[in-house]
Amino acid sequence: MPRLLAPALLFLAAAASAPLGAQPAPALPGFTPARAAAQRALEASAVARPAPARAERLSRALSAETHVAGTPAQERTRDAVLAELRAMGLAVETRSYRVWLPHATAAAVTVYGPGGDSTALDLREPAVPGDAASTLAQYPTVNGTSGAGDAAGEVVFASYGLIDDYRVLDSLGVSVRGKVVVARYGRSFRGIKAREAEKRGAVALLIYSDPADDGYVRGDVYPEGPMRPAAGVQRGSVYNGTGDPSTPGWPSTAAARRLPADSMAVPRIPVIPISYGNAQKLLAGVRGAGVPQAWQGGLPFRYHAGPGPVRARVRVADDRGPDGRGAYKTIHNTFGVARGAELPDELVFVGAHRDGWGPGAADNVSGTVSVLEAARAVAEEARAGRPPRRTIVFATWDAEEWGLVGSTEYVEEDSLRLTRHAVAYLNQDVAAQGAAFGGGGSPSLRALLRDVARGVPDPAGGTVYANWRRRAGLPDTPAAGDTAEPAMGDPGGGSDFAGFYNHLGIPVADWGFGGPGGVYHSQYDSFDWMRRWADPGFRYHAAAARIGAAMLLRLANADVLPYDYAEYARTLRAALPALARRAAARGLAGTDVGGVDSAFAAMEAAALTFAAARDSALGSARPPAPAALARANAALKGVERALTRPEGLRTRPWFRNVVYAADEDNGYATVLFPAAAEAARDGEAGRVREELADLAARVRTATARLDEARRGVAGR
Repeated sequence: MPRLLAPALLFLAAAASAPLGAQPAPALPGFTPARAAAQRALEASAVARPAPARAERLSRALSAETHVAGTPAQERTRDAVLAELRAMGLAVETRSYRVWLPHATAAAVTVYGPGGDSTALDLREPAVPGDAASTLAQYPTVNGTSGAGDAAGEVVFASYGLIDDYRVLDSLGVSVRGKVVVARYGRSFRGIKAREAEKRGAVALLIYSDPADDGYVRGDVYPEGPMRPAAGVQRGSVYNGTGDPSTPGWPSTAAARRLPADSMAVPRIPVIPISYGNAQKLLAGVRGAGVPQAWQGGLPFRYHAGPGPVRARVRVADDRGPDGRGAYKTIHNTFGVARGAELPDELVFVGAHRDGWGPGAADNVSGTVSVLEAARAVAEEARAGRPPRRTIVFATWDAEEWGLVGSTEYVEEDSLRLTRHAVAYLNQDVAAQGAAFGGGGSPSLRALLRDVARGVPDPAGGTVYANWRRRAGLPDTPAAGDTAEPAMGDPGGGSDFAGFYNHLGIPVADWGFGGPGGVYHSQYDSFDWMRRWADPGFRYHAAAARIGAAMLLRLANADVLPYDYAEYARTLRAALPALARRAAARGLAGTDVGGVDSAFAAMEAAALTFAAARDSALGSARPPAPAALARANAALKGVERALTRPEGLRTRPWFRNVVYAADEDNGYATVLFPAAAEAARDGEAGRVREELADLAARVRTATARLDEARRGVAGR
């Protein structure tokens, strides 16, 4: 064990072994005083268990080869994870689905200069000295779910390929119809870039990581540093949906009906990711319209929009075959289960996706390792006679990289059980690739994550929470009355929590340790890159698992589920003025959010009243009976479910959550109050009013659930 961690872990071990009456632990929200003291000791013991050396072993094994979903290599990661879970003594399960997942078989880009000279670009990522993974077989440099075909045209540079960038091209008199578009990665999901290029008549799209964003402008490049080298490529799916596109909204079970390929909402044009070294060969000769200064990237020449005179030919082939059957692959989700000793039907989940585009040491072997080490901690506590009260499920998902496919199919298949019994879903996606901690998720779980971070040692010294505050420019510990906290991310979409939260309204949280890196979705996201630049010693892998173990045990063991709906209501109430400004920007001045504001104010008041009643009841000499606690917890689980609607958003029925969603025109960004926000975007004043009224009514229903929970803890 690294010496840097030893003092903190010795303290935690001492705390775990000290007599419970020696120094009373502070009360925990949702626990009786006796259970709170035992829980603090349990968490201290569990937090001490994840080991950097074991994390390093797991990382090396799981990143030993390129493991794209639907390949034998990915099945080997399934078997390795199941073997680890069985060895811990956990029950295991595999859920498999047959999904539409065409694999590229060939890709080619040829550049034609003004004089007719041609250059065939080398699309592969070359080997890097000292990195064995860079010599392995690679997935072709084709974006997942790209259209297949052979297209040619003049080159047009479209900056980041955003909707606003096409407006700039329009203002310059540049059309992309019949052209090959070259766009930079960044500022939106790559699938949005493909959608917008195809919508405007482009025949093909090439996407590259500009060195200003992801290469030498940002730092030394691999292997001399962590950033993307000139030949590095970012792969990734360009599918804008969620789950198997052949079964949108229902699970891909054996008997499932399937859409024909021509009815699936997938790209039709070829889409290929290229390196910035190859982008230079394409863009250096492009002339035509000059570009705004904001479009200038880091390549050593002045950028132009085109069109031409450079031309390109883009070819993509895949394995779907003439009847389309070759596109279907079998994917496998794995589960390790620590059965609850008292409330086995109630479920607390933690999950990470197992698939990658290359070795995937950061994305997402690091998340898988975090889940496995948290599982080991919980399993060891159970063997020592301290099993969780509720059932804890340790999941690894397949085909996340193709559109959250594995987790979505599971959620769609098991939606009734999850809606009734799931307490929370914790997500680990890129859990460790640096030292800077960050977290997010539903505001109802943010206080819990902060509290857990206070008790986890940071490999750099101190606690994770103290260093998190310091990086945010806050004092290590808040002064009396200081309510400032580090900013946390919103659950808009883009990872495996989406099915749980955006579809079903199950509270979610995620966290991880980040840092500079430019190997995302490339062959260089390898064990060697990780041990050299991202997490030498694999101490942050272990730290992520420590947080996971404590979070899981807190949620699994609470007498009353420790959601914080006062923070939830305050967070969302503070976001309402931005919605009003968004509406005003679309010419809908005077949009009244007052009804929603009042509803959230009432929700906050009810949450505070509930918390006081909970604390009083649990702290009394005669705590509530189990049946009363069961009624309270059932009501609490219904609070965020009440903020979903079965018919979903008008533009995206799968997204049922009316509070958070991924931005339809960005993909990565979060849009709050999406139904109302999208109505405002479309300039429909009547629809905005309807959506705000609907939102206020749902907030009132959520508040009624809090009142039910209060009556439950009071025994009424």
